[in-house]
Amino acid sequence: MIALIADDHPLFRVALSQACANILGSDALLLQAQNMQQLWPLLRAHPDTNFIFLDLKMPGSDGFTGLSALRTEYPDVPVIMVSAEENPVIIRQALTLGAAAYIPKSAPLELLSEAIAAVLNGDSWLPAELEQDVRNAKPLIDEDFAHRLEQLTPQQFRVLKMIADGLLNKQIAYEMNVQETTIKQHVSAILRKLNVNNRTLAGIMFEKLKLPESV
Repeated sequence: MIALIADDHPLFRVALSQACANILGSDALLLQAQNMQQLWPLLRAHPDTNFIFLDLKMPGSDGFTGLSALRTEYPDVPVIMVSAEENPVIIRQALTLGAAAYIPKSAPLELLSEAIAAVLNGDSWLPAELEQDVRNAKPLIDEDFAHRLEQLTPQQFRVLKMIADGLLNKQIAYEMNVQETTIKQHVSAILRKLNVNNRTLAGIMFEKLKLPESV
């Protein structure tokens, strides 16, 4: 059993790691990352990871961009979002974008085993007291957009992010060390998969992955 714990708070990482060790047993490999930059090498080294704990406001991940990138690159690895944020709209958005579970940091640790068991069984999970509010919440991102986003390859997702950052094809090609014609092909595929007519609209759609300023 391999689990990755991605959170920028050292004490919370340690507490979560200890709780997981009690639940999963001494044979479990529990790896920690304090930002997205540390998480990617760990995943490349352990592609058979069973699940990931991901802090919503993880350094290197603007809003839900980290979750979406993980779902694009490693679609078979369940992601359990962990956050102090308990806004039902935000939780609904996390689940719409592919999170397998959402655990508020205020939740008692004994609920952790329940969440892990559900995720390993292929189910989604929320604390029971939040289910009704989350079900009734209107997501900021609809399921159609989330489905279209899932169709992007990892390379296309990276190109989309750079489009949203305002980079031109030539600049993106330089950053990815490929030919500009390759980037043009990626852009065409992105527009087709997202069902938009131009790169500006594609960038606007990517911006939806970021958290509202009020959060």
